[in-house]
Amino acid sequence: MKIGVVGTGYVGLVTGTCFAETGNDVICVDNNPKKLEALRNGVLPIYEPGLKNIFDRSVREGRLHFTSDLKEAVDKSDIIFLCLPTPPGANGQADLQFVLNVASEIGKIMTSYRVIVNKSTVPVGTADKVSEKIRANTSVEFDVVSNPEFLREGVAVEDFMKPERV
Repeated sequence: MKIGVVGTGYVGLVTGTCFAETGNDVICVDNNPKKLEALRNGVLPIYEPGLKNIFDRSVREGRLHFTSDLKEAVDKSDIIFLCLPTPPGANGQADLQFVLNVASEIGKIMTSYRVIVNKSTVPVGTADKVSEKIRANTSVEFDVVSNPEFLREGVAVEDFMKPERV
């Protein structure tokens, strides 16, 4: 399967690397050039037991790639995971600007059916907002689903590979 992961923070990097380890072709997108350069050079911005080994193997075997080009990732993916920051806003609620801005851009880019998976930590009802942003920019069919992350630091690879719930 061809998977895009938008965001290479903790959740995005673990998600992308673990999907690549299970045989999927994964392209990760980030807008931070220094982070992308480090990842391309095999330097991980986080420590997670077991992650470096599967990261190195997945890159070496050509299943894990990195880009700053969202269009490239959307064009090369059947499923796109949104793993973006949702920091607390002034009112304490999740700030959805990164998620909604990327959703809007995906709508402008898509040329065929895609599944958009929101893995970011977001409030109930965000899938509808993501759908609205995409729909405002495309007539192409798509689906939006939620797949909240339940990764625990220190055992994130194990949590991903052997989830207690789906």
